[in-house]
Amino acid sequence: MNFLIRLLVSALAAMVTAYLLPGVKINNFLTALILAFVLAILNLLVRPVLVILTLPATVVTLGLFLLVINAVIILLAARLVSGFRVDGFWWALLFSIVMTVVNSIMHSLAGGDNDRD
Repeated sequence: MNFLIRLLVSALAAMVTAYLLPGVKINNFLTALILAFVLAILNLLVRPVLVILTLPATVVTLGLFLLVINAVIILLAARLVSGFRVDGFWWALLFSIVMTVVNSIMHSLAGGDNDRD
């Protein structure tokens, strides 16, 4: 149940973020829901591999290279999900930052911290 709530909150956060950023387009809420699911899968499978492969760059940049990894994940999701478009790397980077903030705010409003027992 917790995964479904997180998925819905992430989809809503993606819609809000796409509304705020002119370089990102999401066609409808179903596309946002598919995007949230694809991002969850990519973060589960691809992100750990990228983090390990880029560990030296991450250490040298004091962790800021993780933002680049997030942008790459967003660009990969844009290729996999039809109806989701990002105009370039910088828009993907900005999308990942804004979506993280919006997702955190929405998750705290939804009471996501209370269901950790």
